[in-house]
Amino acid sequence: MRFEDWEPHYAAILEYFGFDREADEDAARLLAELAGGRDDIGVLEKLVRGKSVTVCGNAPNLAKELDRIEGTVLAADAAAEVLVGHGIQPDAVFTDLDGATDIFIDLSRQGTVMVVHAHGDNIPLLRHWVPRLPGPLVATTQAAPIPGVHNFGGFTDGDRAVFAADELGAAEIRIIGFDLADRDVDPLKRGKLYWAGRLLHLIGYDL
Repeated sequence: MRFEDWEPHYAAILEYFGFDREADEDAARLLAELAGGRDDIGVLEKLVRGKSVTVCGNAPNLAKELDRIEGTVLAADAAAEVLVGHGIQPDAVFTDLDGATDIFIDLSRQGTVMVVHAHGDNIPLLRHWVPRLPGPLVATTQAAPIPGVHNFGGFTDGDRAVFAADELGAAEIRIIGFDLADRDVDPLKRGKLYWAGRLLHLIGYDL
């Protein structure tokens, strides 16, 4: 998705949640610095283009849907731990690092692409985790892209993974472990789920 097309949705998200655009931009610049020139977008694209892709969200129903996995596996943040717990190594993890554990370091070392997202609220997490990820890295932002930091569209870890798979030319995208109607979450998370559904609808996915 071109940033010109994404920007109106981004502006609406900023207004809805009261987020700070300048903080997002600062975080993107920091992530570019921490990445130190690493940009493995080619590795991620090779995993996705022309392939069947399964995007795994971290809803409680994920473990019951693992038999639906097919092709390249993209995990949304802590969904990676569920997958690893069932003997599945995700090909890529999309994360703003709020669910990061040492398992992310192990996966990175084993070649899983870590697609790390910068936003205004996760600067301390970026500083802590990014230097500890030794493997393939792709940096993303929800603000305007800058050299080495991409914006595929999307807002939460899960829908960003779907947007990236769509942008990078997946032949088909299967979505599991999503529960956008989950009411057993706090108001902030409920708002994020609302926006995830609204954004996924833009590219043809109604969950």
